[in-house]
Amino acid sequence: MLDSGWDTHDELAVSPPRTGEQAILTRYLPLVKRAASHLRSQVSASFDQEDMEQVGMMGLLEAWRRYGSEPDAQFESYAFKRIRGSMLDELRRLDWRPRQLRQQVHGHNQVQRELFNRLGRNPTEQELAQALDCSVEEVRQLAYASQAEALQSLEEWLESGGKAPTAESDDVDMAMTLSKVLGSLDKREQLLLSLYYQQELNMKEIALVLGLTESRVCQLHKQCVLQLKQRLVDSI
Repeated sequence: MLDSGWDTHDELAVSPPRTGEQAILTRYLPLVKRAASHLRSQVSASFDQEDMEQVGMMGLLEAWRRYGSEPDAQFESYAFKRIRGSMLDELRRLDWRPRQLRQQVHGHNQVQRELFNRLGRNPTEQELAQALDCSVEEVRQLAYASQAEALQSLEEWLESGGKAPTAESDDVDMAMTLSKVLGSLDKREQLLLSLYYQQELNMKEIALVLGLTESRVCQLHKQCVLQLKQRLVDSI
């Protein structure tokens, strides 16, 4: 009998099919919801939670298609970055800060500075609401929007304006610079950034950890981001 050259076991050893996309969407839906909650500070009235999650689902599918293998311990972290990135890209595309909101944020920041100068301390949410003739919840939303402007400015600068990496060594240099600059912040600022970017807590959760109001956490986060950007500029 002629040898066909095929091994029966090899012929039958077919790789199992990858997990279906619907199963991936179901399994990692909590990840999408967590990313949307994490980016709540960049959501305006023109882009609600459901919209954010739909965009995140597309980011999850893109992450799954690019990953090339079954989900493992590293996939969740990889997918979260892709999901968050897709949400940020969509926010930029929509120009999510209409002129009226920009004006309101400017007014909020101006009143906050005036109250600080007059009181000699940071104003409370109630004091800001009274001065702005609005509700405490509206004060919080303006604080989120103000914080988001600073965050987007830093992210855009890191992506293209500050130092565009041209080689792997440039990436290492930037990582070392970031580490050095982060180390120059005070302990509370480092903790806040760690809770937001590493522990992936949202502003409400961070406020509970630090024992502060949400609007105060937004204000501190904005200050940290602006300091971080300026110190990065000075370091390069």
